[in-house]
Amino acid sequence: MKKVFLLSKAILAAGVVVMSLGSCKNEAKQEDPKEVAEDQNEVKFEDRETKEDDSEFLVDAAEIDLAEIEIGKLAQQKSTNAGVKSLGKMLIDAHEKSAADVKALAATRNFSLPTSVTEDGKEEYDKLNKETGADFDKKFVETAIDAHEKAIDKFKIAAENANDAEIKAWASKNVNSLREHLQHAKMVKEEMNKK
Repeated sequence: MKKVFLLSKAILAAGVVVMSLGSCKNEAKQEDPKEVAEDQNEVKFEDRETKEDDSEFLVDAAEIDLAEIEIGKLAQQKSTNAGVKSLGKMLIDAHEKSAADVKALAATRNFSLPTSVTEDGKEEYDKLNKETGADFDKKFVETAIDAHEKAIDKFKIAAENANDAEIKAWASKNVNSLREHLQHAKMVKEEMNKK
């Protein structure tokens, strides 16, 4: 009886070892869409640094658009605040248009773009998604303000320094649009602080 008990323990232990080894197999981590696009562009334009700089800006612009669209959708789903919902809708509409523009600019120049939300975008989305009620609204508006301040800086640099005239003009035109989003987000924040 003791032998049967020891044998069953040995079989159970072997099973646990086999299962734990199976779960430790080296699964390839999916690469961040932004890194994939940047790597593809780097290979294409190794000998032409001017194109590489412009491609990096369009990759950044696409990353911003994808993230803003997703957090805008999240605001539509989770918020009960009319101002937050309005801001979310504005972000979706404006960044979907911007994403189409970026895609067209990139296509005519053979630039690769991220095709889905990047790791940073997912991380920000997940942080926001954990919040509820007034905490969600507050965090959403703060995220929108921070993201648009950073985006404005990137677009201003491209508006001044892009090598491609069409990209330069597009960046310049969109700085004003991003400023409008920033002002709208700040206005929503002020309204929420009054309550």
